[in-house]
Amino acid sequence: MFTLDGVTVSTLSVVISLRVPRKLKEELEELGVDYVKEMKVFLEELAKRKKAEQVKLEMDKLRESIGKVEGNKAVEFIREDRDERQ
Repeated sequence: MFTLDGVTVSTLSVVISLRVPRKLKEELEELGVDYVKEMKVFLEELAKRKKAEQVKLEMDKLRESIGKVEGNKAVEFIREDRDERQ
């Protein structure tokens, strides 16, 4: 892996083909938009967002399986620790 113009590039890369209207491509070129770079950045951000959503769902499932913890465990642990020191 290496970084090129702020975009991380893997030496083990694949080609993703994207079909867009000719007018759109011409417009992007006229505007000087580096659409290849923009698409790479977009796809990297999309992957990060989807991973974060997946982790959140897994955390929610884990929270459900654990259930609600009664009382304030942190306070109980601190008191217990203080009592043991005395």
